[in-house]
Amino acid sequence: MNSRQLAKASIPAYTCPEGTKMHILDLGTLSCDEGWIFTAGNTGTFSEPQPTRKWRDLMLLSGLIDHPEMGLILFETGCAEDIELKWTPASADVFPRTRYEPQHRLPAAIQAAGYDIKDVKAVVMGHLHLDHAGGLEHFLNTGVPIYVHEEEFKYACWGAGTKIEGGSYLPDYLPLDGSLNWQTFNDSQLDLCTGITLHLCAGHTPGLCIMQVNLPQDGTFIWTTDQFHVRENYEKNHAQGWLLRDHKSWMDSTNFIRRLQKQYSATIIFGHDAEVGTALIQQKKFFQ
Repeated sequence: MNSRQLAKASIPAYTCPEGTKMHILDLGTLSCDEGWIFTAGNTGTFSEPQPTRKWRDLMLLSGLIDHPEMGLILFETGCAEDIELKWTPASADVFPRTRYEPQHRLPAAIQAAGYDIKDVKAVVMGHLHLDHAGGLEHFLNTGVPIYVHEEEFKYACWGAGTKIEGGSYLPDYLPLDGSLNWQTFNDSQLDLCTGITLHLCAGHTPGLCIMQVNLPQDGTFIWTTDQFHVRENYEKNHAQGWLLRDHKSWMDSTNFIRRLQKQYSATIIFGHDAEVGTALIQQKKFFQ
């Protein structure tokens, strides 16, 4: 049964084993013009040719799942620590990091959850933009498998290598010399382990994958990464702005996630929504 059929099925998907713990990590905040996250955001009109430009805070979120069978799984990694050196000046100006304290460093955030970054057994990348994959620097020469869809990996390498997507993908975290243990897949659905499934949801990027986590006590969660930057993208069908690559695919993926959410009464974790992310972090130390 493929992923699109699964969303319509009447039987529940299998769940993570008892004892699974899912932590939501806060890795700081970027800010940007709303034109990046909403179609026609901040657009001038004939009656108001120079509107007040609204900015939006974008929380950097990562998932840490302690799975009894697979071990510690990390979903996305946030930015590089030294973006002042690794990002272009233009990228840092367009998406300034406006909140970043020592506790927001990836190793520190993992430690605050009760683990060490060396405990991570697998990294899952929803997509490879620089604000989600920069933290892969911590896994160089460790042998930890990095799971990513083949289409995303190929597009990221093309984008960084040609510099056509040089503001979105960086070669720093896309080494091809074996220093990162890339594990690509090309199915529309990958059952990573018991209760955790990745679904291809193209649109924002060609190979973006959402992560479905079926917890035995707290129910199903869907990590959308940047298929939805913020809740308005999902709740109001308000497509992304300048960051959108394929509108038709984005709408198809949105409709698929709606079916998936309805089927499992899932909680949605948006890629950067500060209000939703903060509420979930404050709700529980971890979900199980």
